[in-house]
Amino acid sequence: MTSVREVRSRADLKRFIRYPFERYRDDPNWVPPLLLAERRRFDPKKNPFFRHARMYLFLAERNGEVVGRIAAVDDDNHNETHGDNLAFFGFFEAADGEAARALFARVEERARRLGREAVRGPANPSMNEGAGFQIDAFGKMPYVMTPYNPPEYPRYAEEAGYRKVKDLYAWHFERSQRLGERIARLAGRVRKRHNPTVRPVDPGRFNTELALVKRIYDEAWEKNWGFVKYTDAEFEALARELRLILDPDLALFVELEGRPVGLGLCLPDANQVFKRMRGRLLPFGILAFLKRRSTVDRLRLAILGLLPEHRNKGLEVLLIDELYRRAMPKGYQSCECSWVLEDNRAMNRGIEASGATLYKTYRLYEKEVRRG
Repeated sequence: MTSVREVRSRADLKRFIRYPFERYRDDPNWVPPLLLAERRRFDPKKNPFFRHARMYLFLAERNGEVVGRIAAVDDDNHNETHGDNLAFFGFFEAADGEAARALFARVEERARRLGREAVRGPANPSMNEGAGFQIDAFGKMPYVMTPYNPPEYPRYAEEAGYRKVKDLYAWHFERSQRLGERIARLAGRVRKRHNPTVRPVDPGRFNTELALVKRIYDEAWEKNWGFVKYTDAEFEALARELRLILDPDLALFVELEGRPVGLGLCLPDANQVFKRMRGRLLPFGILAFLKRRSTVDRLRLAILGLLPEHRNKGLEVLLIDELYRRAMPKGYQSCECSWVLEDNRAMNRGIEASGATLYKTYRLYEKEVRRG
C-alpha cells in the first residue's frame, strides 16, 4: 500500500531531490539536474519565488522505499494576475499508477485546505519554468530547461480526473542549406519593408541590457495565457544562472528607428554537457563544463518575442534568420524553438514559415477540487 507524507526535514528534502535519479536510472535520455541548483530551488532563503508563493512537498512511499514525489504550489502572483483561485502541482514523478493516484489526491486535499477551487499543472514551479507533460516525441534527450517525462504520466493525470487546459508547442529546425535560403528570402522582404536593425546583447552593459530584456519580455508576453511577470529578484537570479551557458552572439535585439521592439535568445543546449556531469557541478564540474562546452551542437530558441504593436510585420522571421546566420558558423546542427502556446497563431505561422517542423507538444492539465 502506498502512503504519502509531507517533506518536513532536510533528510526528506534530500530524498525528494534524489528520487528522479532513481526513477530514471535506466533511461538513456534523461538528463540529471544539477544538485546544487535543485537545493537552491527548494530553499526559501535562496529562491525569490518563495517571496510570493509557497511550495508543499510530498513523498510517496511503499515498503519503506520512495515511489514518487509531487509539490503543491500556491502562487499569489498567478492568482492575482489572472483572477484565478487555483493551486499548481509540479515536480511530479511516480513509479506506477497507484503512487500517482495517491500523490494527486494529496495535492488536491492541500488545495482544498488552502481554499483553492482547481489544481493545474505540471508547473515546476511556475509557467516561467518547466511546464506541461510531454505527450509525444518520446525517446529523445530533452533540450535545456524543458520538461521530460515517461509516456505514461499524461495517462496518470487523466485517470485521476485531470483534463487538458492548454497545449504548448515545440518546433524543430535542422541545419540545411535549403532552410537557410528559405529563411533568408523571407527575412530579405522584411528588411526592405521595415528597415530594421539587429544587434547582440552587450555583455559589458549587463545590468542595463538585462533591464531592457525584462521590459521587452514583460510587454511581449503580458497578454499570453498563464503568463506571470518575473519579479526583479527572480529575473536577476535567472540571469545569473544563464550567464554560464549564454552565448552573447545569440541574444539579439531587433530595433526600429533606434528603439528595441523585439528579442530573440538561443541557448546552447547545456544538457549535452550536464548529462555527463551526473548532477554534480563541484568541485570540478565548472571546469568540466567549460571544457566540454565546445562539443555542444544543439540550440534552444528559448525567447522569441515582439512588442504587441510590432507583431505581424515578419520581424520574428528576421530574428530567426539573424540567429541562424550567427549560429551556423559555430557548428550547431539543430535547434528547438519552445515553447509556443497552441493558440498563438501569429508566432506559430511565423516559425512554420521559416521552415521549422512541429515535433513535440507539452500539455497542461486542470481539475476542479471545490469542496462539497
